[in-house]
Amino acid sequence: MGKTAALIVAAGQGTRIGGTVPKQFAPLAGRPMLAHSFAALSSHPAIDSVMVVIGEGQEAALHDSLGPVPFVIGGASRRESVANGLAVIDVERVLIHDAARPFLSHIVIDALLTALETHAGALPALPVADTLAQGGKTLGETVPRAGLVRVQTPQAFHTATIREAHSAWPADREATDDAQMVRALGRTVALVPGDITLEKITHPADFAAAEARHAAAMRVRTAQGFDVHRFAAGEELWLGGVRIPHDKGLSGHSDADVALHAITDALLGVIGAGDIGMHFPPSDPQWRGVASARFLEHAASLLVAQGGVIDFIDLTIICEAPKIGPHRDSIRASIAAILHLPAARISVKATTTERLGFTGRGEGMAAQAIATVRLPADNA
Repeated sequence: MGKTAALIVAAGQGTRIGGTVPKQFAPLAGRPMLAHSFAALSSHPAIDSVMVVIGEGQEAALHDSLGPVPFVIGGASRRESVANGLAVIDVERVLIHDAARPFLSHIVIDALLTALETHAGALPALPVADTLAQGGKTLGETVPRAGLVRVQTPQAFHTATIREAHSAWPADREATDDAQMVRALGRTVALVPGDITLEKITHPADFAAAEARHAAAMRVRTAQGFDVHRFAAGEELWLGGVRIPHDKGLSGHSDADVALHAITDALLGVIGAGDIGMHFPPSDPQWRGVASARFLEHAASLLVAQGGVIDFIDLTIICEAPKIGPHRDSIRASIAAILHLPAARISVKATTTERLGFTGRGEGMAAQAIATVRLPADNA
């Protein structure tokens, strides 16, 4: 079937929700709204790449939300933003999704890609259950709802078809979605079952409703990680991704960051994914000297792929020296940046063993981490 890309349209200003940031970057269920649909699309095995379309000047907000990801600057309208995204992808199929619909399931994506095998396009839709009527200041005539549906995204198309549709669409006419542009070419667009959790978030009350739906479908899990490394002369000392001045460093196959190793094992443990040695074997030379932030990013990506949300990380560093206090804030900020979390959700503590044991004798350092996360009920 060829390669498939996803475009997430996230170029709006989100003025109807209030607040200081556009809604696609506002926090929802533990992370920026945009991060939910990005995780769902990027973790689907049939999707080869994900491109985010943002507004001009939103580069920093995107980086804070997702880190370094492919993006393109959108236009003055949704139609122009999609066109800008289509101009930079080179694939056979494309899914176009609105960032304001964060809770996207792989089930919906599967149905869209299956429908695309026999149709020019496909979209998820829900039947209309409410009575429809003409309105104004007073109630008007009811409108028959038989055969009516509520259209959602993502909408899936053969890339050549949707490009043709955009080229043929009148420049002075706006389109509320891409499917109507494809229909204007005379092509058929299939309907697949939509999902109530794909409701669009537009107003402040929508955030509260989405939070409640998401919380009801999540379960809390905790797991711990523990790691030990010995001191060695001539090595650098890295803790939590921060280089700490000391006369000795920690010895290990990677950079021996005992703090990040403990957190990595805690995150792997919470999804039952083994331990750090299974994913990054010490016998593999490619990991020699590598920054341990890569290990932690990998563990976090596995959690996100399962729909997980990190609520809190509690880290305890165990050593006699160096003193951790002067470096606590920088370590905390570094871990938060790696995990794309607010620093308030990272705790960094330190203790000694009262000169007892290998840490008390200054032979090495240990770290213990506890991760508290939420996972979808079907994964928890």
